[in-house]
Amino acid sequence: MLTPPPAMVRKDTSDGVKAVLGPTNTGKTHLAIERLCAHSSGMIGFPLRLLAREVYDRVCKIKGESNVALITGEERIEPKHARYLLCTVEAMPVTDRQTAFVAIDEAQLGADRERGHVFTDRLLHARGREETMILGSSALEPMVKALIPGVEVITRPRFSTLSHVAPKKLSRVPPRSAIVAFSVEQVYALAEMLRRFRGGAAVVMGALSPQTRNAQVELYQSGEVDYLVATDAVGMGLNLDVQHVAFAGLAKYDGQRHRRLTSAEMAQIAGRAGRHQTDGTFGTLAGMHRGGRGGEEIEFEPEEVYAIEEHRFPPLTKLFWREPEPRFDSLDTLIADLETPPERPELRLAPEAIDLAVLKRLAEDPEIVDSVRGRSRVERFWDVCRLPDFRQQGTETHSRFVARLWQDLRHGELGADFVAQQIAHLDRTGGEIDTLQGRIAAIRSWAYIAQRPDWVLARDEMAARARAVEARLSDALHGKLTERFINRRTALLMKKLGPDTGLLSVRLEDEEVLVEGEHIGSLRGFAFQIDPQTRLTDRKLLLSAAEKHLPGLLEARAAELTKAIHEGTATLALAGTAITWDGEPLGALGAGRSLLAPVFVPDRLLDAIPAPARKDLVAALEVWLEKQLEPLAPLGKLDEASRSEEAGPDLRALLILLIERGGILAREQSGLEKLDKERRTMLARLGVRVGALDLFVPAMLRPRPISLWRELARLAGKAPRGSAPDETMPPALAADKRERLPGYRNLGKQLIRIDMAEKLLREAHTQREEAAKAPAEAGAVKDETPVENETAVTPAQDKPDTADVQTPANTAAPVGNAAADGPVKSSAEASAQDAPQTADAKRSKGKGKAKSKDRGRGRGPRPSFPLDPARAISMGLTPESYERLLRLGGFQPVEPRGKPTRDDTASEAPAEDDTTIPETVTAKTDDAQGPAPTQRWTWRPPRRQAPQQAPSKRPARPREGNAFAALADMVR
Repeated sequence: MLTPPPAMVRKDTSDGVKAVLGPTNTGKTHLAIERLCAHSSGMIGFPLRLLAREVYDRVCKIKGESNVALITGEERIEPKHARYLLCTVEAMPVTDRQTAFVAIDEAQLGADRERGHVFTDRLLHARGREETMILGSSALEPMVKALIPGVEVITRPRFSTLSHVAPKKLSRVPPRSAIVAFSVEQVYALAEMLRRFRGGAAVVMGALSPQTRNAQVELYQSGEVDYLVATDAVGMGLNLDVQHVAFAGLAKYDGQRHRRLTSAEMAQIAGRAGRHQTDGTFGTLAGMHRGGRGGEEIEFEPEEVYAIEEHRFPPLTKLFWREPEPRFDSLDTLIADLETPPERPELRLAPEAIDLAVLKRLAEDPEIVDSVRGRSRVERFWDVCRLPDFRQQGTETHSRFVARLWQDLRHGELGADFVAQQIAHLDRTGGEIDTLQGRIAAIRSWAYIAQRPDWVLARDEMAARARAVEARLSDALHGKLTERFINRRTALLMKKLGPDTGLLSVRLEDEEVLVEGEHIGSLRGFAFQIDPQTRLTDRKLLLSAAEKHLPGLLEARAAELTKAIHEGTATLALAGTAITWDGEPLGALGAGRSLLAPVFVPDRLLDAIPAPARKDLVAALEVWLEKQLEPLAPLGKLDEASRSEEAGPDLRALLILLIERGGILAREQSGLEKLDKERRTMLARLGVRVGALDLFVPAMLRPRPISLWRELARLAGKAPRGSAPDETMPPALAADKRERLPGYRNLGKQLIRIDMAEKLLREAHTQREEAAKAPAEAGAVKDETPVENETAVTPAQDKPDTADVQTPANTAAPVGNAAADGPVKSSAEASAQDAPQTADAKRSKGKGKAKSKDRGRGRGPRPSFPLDPARAISMGLTPESYERLLRLGGFQPVEPRGKPTRDDTASEAPAEDDTTIPETVTAKTDDAQGPAPTQRWTWRPPRRQAPQQAPSKRPARPREGNAFAALADMVR
């Protein structure tokens, strides 16, 4: 027979004991804090470490940190002269009667299967010198009166009304609601669904560390999210601003069986709705079924609704109890005392808790039993067995951890290195939510171990390390929960999206659009782009929120751009036919009434700009576009002149052709010979240069005007020939594998810019004229070059038309890009353009006379002259390319005496792309004969193709004697 336990040292006195009872939201905890601060010292025991920490912070603000202590299983903050203690119920120093005030919160938990015996012990034995206060539900009143004779019972009414409402779908649950589930899987599923269409929810579970729970609760309390998903842990000690509580289930597993919640448990959770004077509601989630999808939908029974609304619950008839001061003579004695039933009828022996289960499990191990000998060893072993199972892994797993711990503690204290190693092993913030939760549970175990005064060397240091690791893991877990279950963008939008999206604060920072300070997208140019990381459901909400503010942002941006355009500071660009602003499209060029008059077509993105601002912006862009097209102004003058009546048909046709060819036209294709003197003068005044080979506008021999003209020609449906112009437009370019380049003439292996070609030809004619004026005796040897089919002409007749080749004095241009910018022709030069017809007539007349005079004499000689190629070589031309250019201009090389001659078959000027000119024939001598003589040239005007005469409309008369002739006479 077991020996009864010794008399308890605790005294069950009822002096000054008050029981403040009532439903949730009655201000019981607030009253206890007021009474604590009114005494010289005091202590309050709370059911949760989280609640103890919250009240500790409040009392510190009133009494100062040096006077307040926090004592929990995992954390101890004990200033030397602390007079106010905030504790968890298990950590309360019950036998210490030095405090004037003592309070026990949520004392009805004495009926809890796992922890009830601790609350019952504090209810019976925790007393203050001057005042003791027991806080709890009204259902505790019979037990308080039975266990504490003479207790003063104070019943407090609820500040607000709690009402039942019909079930609501999750998508219809109002903001500021808490959704309560009874499994981790269900909590995660509900939080994920709320994230999709409500921006997310804070998550509160019993498995979270207090710091993580605090951080999640703060998300909800601060209004960052409007929903809270929690287990039934939310019903204990958390004061939240909740207006509605929705139950996702009405049953839970209590450690032994799956059962329906009692009405008191339902009320404890539902009572979180409505704080202070604000009424609250509760109900269930529609679509939730008992036992799975095919079961009946969950719903409150009418009697349960009545009990919750009226706060009428069955009174507690029993509280759990376990011997608080067992004997430590042996393990058997210890177990027997812990299993001894209470003597009082109001108490009931507590079910086997995890600490007793571990004790009994390890007492079966002979090795451990042998190590637990003596009273002190038994007491120490019992303290180790009472290590809380933070990891919730069950008796078997927790027993192995306790056994391993005992192997070290039975010989003394744990080494600091060993504890530090175990803590460091858990100091890893990577992994998913479940992994982090497991690490937090493990570090809480080591935090509890480090707090024991006789278990760990360097206790304070190890405890601080454990708390620091727990804080880092809690932050990481909070971040993971927030990342997974909260979409801040959608949450911020949904706070005010329902009634009026205009209430949201939208601003633009460096092209980033912020709604209530949260990034939702970017404004590039005038295109609003939603953040690509946003889900499809969020995208709709973001667009809806931006609709009312985006026009204002676009209007302000358009006004700024319009001002910048007028000031000349806008970073606009004309890329092809597209007009861009910092790379973003604003519009494009469209075909207009003519090639040189395109229209501006605004991009569709500008349609979102309010009408007045859009009109101003389009007008500013049109002005800017006109300035960009100013390099084509010379062609614009030609276009305007082509519509003038004074131009006449021939000049009008020539001008139109020049415009369509970009201001560059080969002479043989121009029809220049059809123009009279007046029209040629007009052509000169329009800035058109008439050269030996080409007609061109000097200002168009630049990369920018050529590129603009090519884009406008392509826009007008006239595909420009050749490739894009060279960026530098040098005088000469290699022609290897090059397409035809605008502004250049092909010389076989090289290309020469047409103004440089004309300059070289003018220089050659100048040298020819100077050679002709030189005295015959000073002028070098007279070679007589036979010219077939022509009679000899006088030197005066060898001079080219002034209209064909202009004098260097009037048209000389510097070498390089500036050659295109030579001065416009003088009036004398313009009047000289009428000379071709007269010169041609004189030439024809001279030829006739020469033929009549020299008929029978055969061929006549032409004077030869030397040409200096230095200027051509300085431009980058090879001698072969220079000779090809001279041949195109009517110059012919002279064969040295004693060399066979060849017919001149290249006197006629070829077309611009003609590359079939014969190879250069140069004077060569053997080395034995000395250096080669200087190359000499002759010149004659290129042959002009005689216009074809139209065939006569009158048929030829048949020859006489023909039958058809007789027939013709008959019908005539």
